[in-house]
Amino acid sequence: MVRETDKYTYRVTWSEEDEEFVGLCAEFPSLSWLAESPEEALNGIRKVVRSCIKDMGSNGEDIPSAIAS
Repeated sequence: MVRETDKYTYRVTWSEEDEEFVGLCAEFPSLSWLAESPEEALNGIRKVVRSCIKDMGSNGEDIPSAIAS
């Protein structure tokens, strides 16, 4: 089953400053997740995006569309 959040554009990169991997989402540029491995960074940012969307929906806010849509 593909969730709508699976359609977002995710990226994982290394942060020299934090000395950890950072997970990012293009549709939510203010969100990020730091982790020791790239897999943890990706899983973390996906969870943060899902949580953010849930909060936005509860507050009646517009939820960004996936770039790839």
